Amino acid sequence: MELPDPVTLAVPAFVLLVLAEMIVARLRDRSRYESRDTLTSLSLGLGSTVAGLLSGGLVFALALWVWQFRLFDIGFAWYWFVIAFVIDDLAYYVFHRSAHRVRWFWASHVIHHSSQHYNLSTALRQTWTGFFSLGFLFRLPLFLIGFPPAMVFFVAGLNLVYQFWIHTEAIRRMPGWFEAVMNTPSHHRVHHATNPRYLDRNYAGVFIVWDRLFGTFEPERDDDRPRYGIVKDLGSFNLIWAATHEWVGIAKDVWHAPDWRSRIGYMVRPPGWSHDGSRDTSETIKRRWEARQQEGAAWKKPTSSSSAEDRAGAPPQVA
Repeated sequence: MELPDPVTLAVPAFVLLVLAEMIVARLRDRSRYESRDTLTSLSLGLGSTVAGLLSGGLVFALALWVWQFRLFDIGFAWYWFVIAFVIDDLAYYVFHRSAHRVRWFWASHVIHHSSQHYNLSTALRQTWTGFFSLGFLFRLPLFLIGFPPAMVFFVAGLNLVYQFWIHTEAIRRMPGWFEAVMNTPSHHRVHHATNPRYLDRNYAGVFIVWDRLFGTFEPERDDDRPRYGIVKDLGSFNLIWAATHEWVGIAKDVWHAPDWRSRIGYMVRPPGWSHDGSRDTSETIKRRWEARQQEGAAWKKPTSSSSAEDRAGAPPQVA
């Protein structure tokens, strides 16, 4: 069965929505868009499309080969599409979490987080090296279960189309029931933020229930507005550097590593890991921030407590 590509069909809507958001931004907050950043995002999206066309045939051929060993014969009834969509979204959650926790996958995914702005054009800032990083491996279990490759790629396209609209600051909150179940702009702003509170949170594609279930959910707070980008920003709009800088960093670290254990660590440990502990990972950043929060709370508490004690033990005032 041949199915259309949802992403290709959605491209005109993507363009119109970006233009509409740019108009809204000019009226409300011009800082949401920056011309060079937007051009970089659009160019990276075009490059990602080209890369996908070049590698798509190989990925589909691999999917067909794996599908030969399927456990069940699954047809194209509508309910199988629904089931495939849900399982594929769980597979995306596992991939996305790994893409932030394993540097090899992060080297490909970081391109999507490299903008310091958060708008619909940021959604188009996609990887050029997804095939090289082997991210497609996370969907292989669906083929082994028995879902036809055409069905899996179709629901994966729907997943990607859904994620487009959540890259905006124009929408503050959705209704409570929707926020509880689905991924929303509010939830995804947390994911793109570099605030210590928000690091490595909200990996969902479509259903935020995965984050709630696996302990990676963090709500957006009005008293801690998201700051976007990556911990160490690029400082450049160069397309090649944006697409490859983390791969260059891995190569340099592996070359200078003192032993094989460290070399492997620079590829598979979390981003920021170093063999001598001289760099920051999201965990060390979070621990320092949490320690400061606790110190601040501890400083305030004794102050108010001691003041109360002083007042209680002070001699009565003479009028």
